[in-house]
Amino acid sequence: MASCSSPGTEQVGQVPADPGRAAIVDALGKLISEDRLPGAQVVLTEHGKVWTAAAGAGDLAHGTPFQDNARVRIGSNTKPFVATVMLQLVAEGKVALDAPVAQYLPGVVQGPGIDGHRITIRNLLQHTSGLPEYAAEFGVTPKPGQLDMNTERVRWGKVDIAEVVRDALTAPADFEPGTQWAYSNTNYAIAGMVIEKITGDTLSAQLTHRIIEPLGLRDTYYPDPDETGIRGPHPRGYRTTDGTRIDYTEQNVTSAGAAGALVSTGADLNHFFTALLNGELLPAAQLAEMKTTVPLPIPGSTTSYGLGLMLRRLSCDKDAWGHGGDIDGFETRGGVTTDGHAITISVNEVPETAEPTQHITAIVDSALCAP
Repeated sequence: MASCSSPGTEQVGQVPADPGRAAIVDALGKLISEDRLPGAQVVLTEHGKVWTAAAGAGDLAHGTPFQDNARVRIGSNTKPFVATVMLQLVAEGKVALDAPVAQYLPGVVQGPGIDGHRITIRNLLQHTSGLPEYAAEFGVTPKPGQLDMNTERVRWGKVDIAEVVRDALTAPADFEPGTQWAYSNTNYAIAGMVIEKITGDTLSAQLTHRIIEPLGLRDTYYPDPDETGIRGPHPRGYRTTDGTRIDYTEQNVTSAGAAGALVSTGADLNHFFTALLNGELLPAAQLAEMKTTVPLPIPGSTTSYGLGLMLRRLSCDKDAWGHGGDIDGFETRGGVTTDGHAITISVNEVPETAEPTQHITAIVDSALCAP
């Protein structure tokens, strides 16, 4: 199914004659037929016009596809939203990027080799703090961008993230602050705590007031602490373990929190990243800070990391900005270029191996490189 829409109109029909879009649809199909994912959806935004296509099943039990406006859990794509709020607070003079975390959370960030007086807000947002991964408290070591904490108590129960952070910081630091880069969800758990301490408000309220409402992201929200379902139209999310696939749609995401709890749509994500890069959410100085990146320590990688924002050099030598996110049941990948193109691909299962994600990334690259 494919559709094309612009403000006030919508048309649904066959795949358009555009060979680039036909290739995207074909590649989506291979995610299902060859990579064995349940379903996939692409949302492509070009100069305000939105085109959507889907393959496979959004609901395996009923054989129905992703809805055009399907909401999914976006995992670590939450981080750019949180970083944006923090940088807005920087612009307002309420926080300093190079101030120590201990200035805002006295006594919280401490442990073996860990000193909140030597870790800055910038270190948190850029993953250069050396803080250990809090997901390890749940018996797992997630890959970058993934929140994978598959225990029954975490899936169904509310988690006190401050307690989780406190327990995580009993592990030693991974390195001295500012000397290396290593992805750690702990950084954003603490960043969320800083935002709440500074504003005296919940992270949910700040995200809503500062980003979601001003941009009109009507399908984006931060789940309530007791929620386990997804509001509105959405696919089912699945998890495969040892060859057994289960429905993992319902879950309590307080364990993800500031690191990955948001629900959104491909269209809303495209809108958010486009608005962010266009300067609609941050003053020029803070946007420049956000876009100042360090290279990822991965041989051959063309990706670098800013303050909650990733920069990837595409095969056509264009730059694409975005993030990406995995959380049990869903994976989202995408990017935005400066020439008015944005894409988000959502699948309703985190792949068990790296290859399907590489295929998704290749679709993003091809779509953003198309003339």
